[in-house]
Amino acid sequence: MQVHLSSLGCRLNEAELQNWAQTFQTIGYSLVNQPDEADLMVLNTCAVTSEAARKSRQMVRKYHRTNPQARLVVTGCYASLEPQELEKIMGVDLVVDNSDKDVLVEKVQELLDVPVMPEFATEPGESPLFSRNRERAFIKIQDGCRYRCTYCIVTVARGEERSRSVEDLLVEIRQLEQQGVPEIVLAGVHVGGYGSDIDSSLYELVETILNETSIQRIRFASVEPWDLGDGFFELFKNPRLMPHMHLPIQSGANSVLKRMSRRCKTETFSELVAEARRYVPNFNVTTDVIVGFPGETEEEFQETLEFVRSQPFGHMHIFSYSDREGTKAARLPNKIDKETKKQRSRQLHELAANIKTKELSQQVGEILNILWESSSQTLENGKQRYFGYTPNYHKVQLELECGYAIERTILATKIIAVAENNVLIGELTPEQIRSIPKSTSADIKITQL
Repeated sequence: MQVHLSSLGCRLNEAELQNWAQTFQTIGYSLVNQPDEADLMVLNTCAVTSEAARKSRQMVRKYHRTNPQARLVVTGCYASLEPQELEKIMGVDLVVDNSDKDVLVEKVQELLDVPVMPEFATEPGESPLFSRNRERAFIKIQDGCRYRCTYCIVTVARGEERSRSVEDLLVEIRQLEQQGVPEIVLAGVHVGGYGSDIDSSLYELVETILNETSIQRIRFASVEPWDLGDGFFELFKNPRLMPHMHLPIQSGANSVLKRMSRRCKTETFSELVAEARRYVPNFNVTTDVIVGFPGETEEEFQETLEFVRSQPFGHMHIFSYSDREGTKAARLPNKIDKETKKQRSRQLHELAANIKTKELSQQVGEILNILWESSSQTLENGKQRYFGYTPNYHKVQLELECGYAIERTILATKIIAVAENNVLIGELTPEQIRSIPKSTSADIKITQL
C-alpha cells in the first residue's frame, strides 16, 4: 500500500505529516512523493483565512482528478470547520476531525480494511522522514490554544490546549537523532503554552531536551511574545539552541492590538527583542504583521510603520486582512477598502525589504555554520546551487561544481555578499571543497575554515 502525504498551511501540519509517516511505515505502508503513484492520499488542510479554505477545497479536487482510483482522506482545520462541504466533493472517502488526528492511521485502516505486515519488523532503522525534508524535522509538542485573538479561526478548529509528555517527545527526538537528522523545530498551535495542562512549561521542555539529548540544532516555530517569561533567553547561551525566534506582533499600533485581543503591547515587544540581543548580539527576530484590520486608521498605520522602522526584523510576513467567517473580527465595523489595504501592504513590504537588507549586510564577512539542504539548482554554467540556513535563520546560497554531496552537512561558511533577492552568498575554501565527499553520507560533520 503506497501513501502520499501532503499539507497546506502551518509547520504544525508538517509535523503531523511526519508523525503519520512514521506510523504508516511502522504498519507496513510505503511513502511516495507523487500523488499519482499512491493508493492512498492524505491531505492536511488549512483554514486560517478564507483564501486558505478555498485553496484547500481546490487541492482536494486536484488530487481526485490526478488520481481518481486512490482513496482520499482529508483532515486539518478546514476539514474540522466545514466537514459537510468536504463530504460533498467527489472523491473524498474520509474526513478526519482535528480531534481525531492522533488516531488518523487507525481510521484509515478501518476504511481500507487491508491487513499488512510491518516493514519495521525487518527494517527497524528506516527513517520516517520525507526525502525532501531530511535536514529538519518538525516536532509537534502541543495542539490547541486557550487564547482567542479576534481574527483567528485556528483556535476554534484546533480546540483546547493539549501538550505531549516530555518523555514522549524525548523518545521521538532521540529516534530522529539516530537517523542522522541534525535539526528539529518545536511546533504547535500555541508553542509558548506548552505544559499549561501538564504542570510544565516551554522553558522546562527546552532545558530537558538540551540536557537529555544530543540533537545538534533546535529551533522554534512561531511563539507568542507574551509567553516568554523572565530569563527565557538565558537558554540561548547553549549554542545548540539556534539564535532565532518568530515572534508575531501583528500591528505596531497598540489600539489595533487591543481590537485584535493581542496580549502584548509594542513597548513590551521592543523590550523583549532588546533582551534577546543582550544575550545573543546577532539574534534574529522575525514577525507577522496584518495590514487593513477593521478600523485601522491612517494614523494607526503610520504607528505601525514607525514601530517596524525601530525594530531589527530579519524578515516580516505581511498579510492583508480579510474577513474569516466565525471570528469576532469579521463582525467588526469600519472595514478597510481593498485599494487602501493594497497600498499599505506595498509600503510595508518596501520597508521590510530595506530593513532585511540592512540586517543581512551585517552578516557579510562572518564565518557561520550553515546547514546545507538537499534541494539544489543546476545553473547554465553547469554548477549546482545549494541553499542552507545560518544559525539565526538567514538563507544562504552556494555554487559548487556538480557531484559534491553537502546535503545534511554543517559547513563553516564565509558570507561574502548579499544577493539581489536578499539571500546571502556563501563561499568555501578550496581545502573544504576537497574534503567534501562525492557520495552522500548519513554522518553530519562540521568542517572549520
